[in-house]
Order: sequence, then structure tokens, then C-alpha cells
Amino acid sequence: MATGEVWFYHLERSSLDQVLPELLEKTLARGWKAVVRPRTEAQIQHLDKWLWSYRDDSFLPHGLANEPASSRQPIVLTTGPENPNTAEALFLVAGAEAQDMDGYTRCIILFDGADEQALVKARGQWKAVKATGATASYWKQLSRGWEKQA
Repeated sequence: MATGEVWFYHLERSSLDQVLPELLEKTLARGWKAVVRPRTEAQIQHLDKWLWSYRDDSFLPHGLANEPASSRQPIVLTTGPENPNTAEALFLVAGAEAQDMDGYTRCIILFDGADEQALVKARGQWKAVKATGATASYWKQLSRGWEKQA
């Protein structure tokens, strides 16, 4: 489970649909590519539609891992362990398992603070990441943005 950094985002005031596009925009602004890994194919289909339409005046260019040009996409959606676009950032959402994080500069784990199962899972992931010696940061959502808590 080695990786550069692992950042945990504890969603308390906003949904994944609100937070993920903002974080992906920041990732692309850095010049990085991203892989977004939810748990299920249904979540892939939802995110695929959402990233095209989340704002009236913008969209996030992306593709699915099983599409022919996925290696050229700035953002790839997948439920599997692949990194077809050699992304620097891995986003684990909706309870996705870490699987293989090797090769990523940063892994971002987003979890719903109102979901007790998600909290338990995130705590387990935190312990597993810390046990590997990887750098882990915990970000808590406040009324005006994010604050690093650990």
C-alpha cells in the first residue's frame, strides 16, 4: 500500500458530488492526472454523468478505464486497480478499497462523516496507512473550507 501521501477528507457539510469536482479541478490545475475509484459500476455511471454536468459553465474532461483512449484522459473512472493514464492522484470514494496505491504521488480518501460504516472503514484505512509508514493527513470540513487536523 505504499504511496507518496495519503489524505483523508472527512465530509461533514457537503456531499461527495459537491466536493469531488472541486478537488479534481485543483488536481488538474497542478498539472496532474487523476484516477477516481468508486466501489461499484453504478457509482461509475453516476460520476461519469455528473462530471460532465456538475456546473452549467464547465465540465471535467474524463473517461472510463475500459474505453480505448483512457490512457489520454486527464481523469479516469474505474472500479479496478489500474492506472491507465499514469495519474499522480488516486481518489478513493464511496467506500472503495485501497487495493494498489503504488506509483501515485497522492491518494485522497473521501468518506461520509454521517455514515458510521464509512467512519469505521476510514479509521481502519488510517491505521493501515500509518502502519506502512506512509505520510497521512486528515482534513476536516469546516464551515469555510478544510482544515488539516492531523
